[in-house]
Amino acid sequence: MPDASIYTHIFLGATLTATSVGITARVLKDLGRSQSAEARIILGAAVIDDVQGLLILAVVTGIMTAANQGVALSYGATGVVVLKATVFLFGSLALSVYLTPRLFSLASKLEASGVLLAFGLAFCFALAGLASVIGLAPIVGAFAAGLVLEDLHDRQFVERGERSLENLVAPIASFMAPIFFVMMGIRTDLHAVAEPGVLGLAAVLTLAAIAGKQLCALGVIGKGYDRLSVAIGMTPRGEVGLIFANIGLTLTVAGERIVTQSIFSAVVIMVIATTFITPPALKWSFERRLRA
Repeated sequence: MPDASIYTHIFLGATLTATSVGITARVLKDLGRSQSAEARIILGAAVIDDVQGLLILAVVTGIMTAANQGVALSYGATGVVVLKATVFLFGSLALSVYLTPRLFSLASKLEASGVLLAFGLAFCFALAGLASVIGLAPIVGAFAAGLVLEDLHDRQFVERGERSLENLVAPIASFMAPIFFVMMGIRTDLHAVAEPGVLGLAAVLTLAAIAGKQLCALGVIGKGYDRLSVAIGMTPRGEVGLIFANIGLTLTVAGERIVTQSIFSAVVIMVIATTFITPPALKWSFERRLRA
């Protein structure tokens, strides 16, 4: 993409940092390997990966917003963006230790039905709104809420016979997830796929997505670990990559969109490819080791 701006190149790199382990977690469960050492590494690393990806998204978005306003983002301003995102994420985790258990305990004193679900959703939307107010993408706040709301918070509700927050949210997720993917599909211009270079870009992005996660396996230190399985498990980009690309559609610099329909279509193809490749590849990798 020699004619694309440096901002487009940067944003594509940011999109590739994402990791979606929903598919991997399900495959690990179906293979009976969800409690394996490799599964723990994949899931733990994916959380750290997503936190770093959100920090990168905050910085990249800040750079492009400043550029669109005709202002060069200095190293100091970049540091402020990183500091805000870091303080927000880790501040949210600190809340989970000190404040949110007390808030949920207070909410449990209300005996009306539906309190837990309403309070949990309100907490999520509040953090997403707060992230937006301080100049971060709302997904940063929503992700932080997901990290904060562990099972401990709804224990008092469960002890009195109510369902857990995870079970209450599951039907909403089942309803909203297809809508999200339909919206992403609607925003994909099939005519753009036929444009010269789009399939080539999609192929290069897919290779980069796979190769990058293969390299990450070098960080698995210690003997006895199946590094190839870890690398394969980290490969799918899923909905996180789509969210990054969707945010890119809204960004402009000097009147030019950072992510065009052609680039968005290429990213969608990359997401589909990494999602479909991972399950059979992960199954093969585990079976390969068992045969050995």
